[in-house]
Amino acid sequence: MTPHQNTQTMKPATAAKKLGVYLEATPAEFQEGVVSRAELAALQAEPPQWLRELRDNGPHPRPVVAAKLGVSIAGLARGGVTEALTTEQIEALKSDGPEWLLRERATQAEVRKEAARIKDKKADEAGQSRGARS
Repeated sequence: MTPHQNTQTMKPATAAKKLGVYLEATPAEFQEGVVSRAELAALQAEPPQWLRELRDNGPHPRPVVAAKLGVSIAGLARGGVTEALTTEQIEALKSDGPEWLLRERATQAEVRKEAARIKDKKADEAGQSRGARS
């Protein structure tokens, strides 16, 4: 006898996050249902038109907006961006280059540089400790 395997499901908010889309912009049937792992995989493998449209034009959730602008989510908040933005709005922000965006991009660049420095330092230390044991 084979054990019955339950299908794992997730809330629409979780599925939207995994798909990188703004939940409130998804179709009602997506928002009101549950999504199985198989359905999520199918959506990722062959996205329907509504999903392709959302990914291309938005509105995009804050993590996607932050990534497209090259800033952190906290940087978005400091800049006063609290809502989902469309691709058009993101491009307008990029071309306008407001002071807060330039400042947050510089901050994000410093954070990345520091993270890389720490990673290199840890790799060096790990290499030295392996060499000491040999």
